[in-house]
Amino acid sequence: MMKSINPATGEVIAEYQPHTNAEVDQILNNSEEAFREWQSVPFSERSDLLKRAGEILRNRKAEFAKLMTLEMGKPIAGAEAEVEKCAWVCDYYAENGESFLADQIIETDAKKSFVTFRPLGTVLAVMPWNFPFWQVFRFAVPGMMAGNAGVLKHASNVTGSALAIEEIFKDAGFPENLFSTLKISSSDVARVIESPIVKAVTLTGSVPAGKAVAKKAGAELKKTVLELGGSDPYLILEDADLEKAIPTCVNSRLINNGQSCIAAKRFIVVESKLKAFEERFVSEMKKRTMGDPMSRDYDLGPQARNDLRDELHDQVKRSVDKGAKCLLGGKIPDQKGAWYPPTVLTDVNPGMAAYEEELFGPVAAIIKARDEEDAVRIANDSIFGLGASVFTEDLEKGEEIASKKLNAGNCFVNSLVKSDSRLPFGGIKESGYGRELSHFGIREFVNIKTVYVAE
Repeated sequence: MMKSINPATGEVIAEYQPHTNAEVDQILNNSEEAFREWQSVPFSERSDLLKRAGEILRNRKAEFAKLMTLEMGKPIAGAEAEVEKCAWVCDYYAENGESFLADQIIETDAKKSFVTFRPLGTVLAVMPWNFPFWQVFRFAVPGMMAGNAGVLKHASNVTGSALAIEEIFKDAGFPENLFSTLKISSSDVARVIESPIVKAVTLTGSVPAGKAVAKKAGAELKKTVLELGGSDPYLILEDADLEKAIPTCVNSRLINNGQSCIAAKRFIVVESKLKAFEERFVSEMKKRTMGDPMSRDYDLGPQARNDLRDELHDQVKRSVDKGAKCLLGGKIPDQKGAWYPPTVLTDVNPGMAAYEEELFGPVAAIIKARDEEDAVRIANDSIFGLGASVFTEDLEKGEEIASKKLNAGNCFVNSLVKSDSRLPFGGIKESGYGRELSHFGIREFVNIKTVYVAE
């Protein structure tokens, strides 16, 4: 039985019966039938349906936000913002999808030669719990606009969100079975990838999960896009304005209860700024309150599950055991639920969990750098390469560092790292490969077909 558990209280919200192998096979067969018809539907009709989906999201925002907060503990204001962002991605591809996939004429010695973009078929998505709606919509919307079908294997603790998303697409008027939820465990994913109906796979999740899916999909010669972990560095240079930088850094570290792949994880501070940064950063972190995520009076809710909270605490303990200093937090509260307080570690060095591993929760690691060059070196000294940000009053220098020196897929200047429907999103190294969003994302799961017409 699959269970959704409120991480703030430990209470079971709902239980779901998993699909049998026979039921999974039927869902896949139905998906292929839906795709056969959908691929010929004009872009204008696809666009209209996406706009309707966006309207449903906005009209039922309170309902969907409450569901996410109950299932994984995100503060209600953040959940509402997530619903709005999903509506935005619907509008964005409704308005731009057709132009992104328009045929491209290329002059050759042929009478006519061009590139056309054709859908592949059914795409399997393996999605995480931290953004239960957004992660799904940013795969499903461009995929369906391109003419594909989608099947979703969501994290089991947010099964209610998965079924709600399926309902949204049905209520918007999309064909029956074009988007479907598979209530299966992670161990069942390989069997789904083996199905000849599944033409490609996208996964957002951990590095081990990504490697397992990539290995299986590679054996089946199926395209994959992977968005995996991140340990985003935020570089605080000598000329950084701390009054502006620190609230941004704290917001990025605590967004979604600290459970975001592109949340700030490592704060790399040049030596001349270190003491002032530590004092102000801790002061700002202390202001952020932890409590009932359904209340707007608090900034921080619980972690999504007890086991995840315990893993985070173990990383803190292992770091302190190796010499890191805990300036704030670092203790599990004596209360029901998966709670963990805002925590700040400093004197973080290579060999420590806080330096080497992803801290998927409200724990900040402060790392001293000798100077700007050393800060860049430390930022790139990571197996991850998802996002990075640099804080400086010299915008030309910031742009130079972001564009040419930082090894990550999303590099920002004087801003927290965030995903935007208009910009490609993805990572390098063990943060994955491929891109979502923008015109790059919609072309990941299409056949980029050359057509050559001779005299």
